[in-house]
Amino acid sequence: MAQRSKATFQKQEKEREKQQKQRDKEARRLEAKRAKSERPPLEGDEDPDIAGIKPGPQPLPEQWQDAEHLNRK
Repeated sequence: MAQRSKATFQKQEKEREKQQKQRDKEARRLEAKRAKSERPPLEGDEDPDIAGIKPGPQPLPEQWQDAEHLNRK
């Protein structure tokens, strides 16, 4: 009976490890997807970080109002 070479055995081990890693990764993905779907939605319809911001140019903060008038002269 012929013996398997060391390289072939190592290759099989690498392939098993790769497949296990892929299974673990898929399990993590499914867990993240499940956790995301179970998470309660944000309160309100607006993201609090961007609440009140409208598309287009934004008004200057009060501290810069004087600087704008100086630039126009």
